[in-house]
Amino acid sequence: MKDIDSKMIDQSIQHLLSYAMSSNAVIQEYDKYIYLSNRKLYAFLSENMTIGCIGIEIFETSNCIIKHLAVLPTQREMNVATKMIDFITEKHSLTQISAETDGEAVGFYEKYGFEITSLGEKYPGVERFLCIYKTISNS
Repeated sequence: MKDIDSKMIDQSIQHLLSYAMSSNAVIQEYDKYIYLSNRKLYAFLSENMTIGCIGIEIFETSNCIIKHLAVLPTQREMNVATKMIDFITEKHSLTQISAETDGEAVGFYEKYGFEITSLGEKYPGVERFLCIYKTISNS
């Protein structure tokens, strides 16, 4: 995993982020990772090639929201996303992680151990889900 902090967006990161949001929003969101202290962006490298990225917003020191999670289609089903979540959990000593996603990715979060709650149809024809993962039991 590599911390992304360059003011110039690498083409591979731009390509990956376009899987997680509209292409028009990539540069604006990338700038938030570079200039906001509570945002972090990491790249997952394999054989010197960027095959995944995860962007988070940290709040309350041990909680974060996954803002963007993307893996090249040819590398999916190879535990890349799982390894990225494991990495941020350890690196930032996280006790809670949340993400909002669509029906396409909700199965991944459920398999990882996130609790899933439907948010309903947030956009016309698109059901959204809130996914919450707690690393330490509150009991």
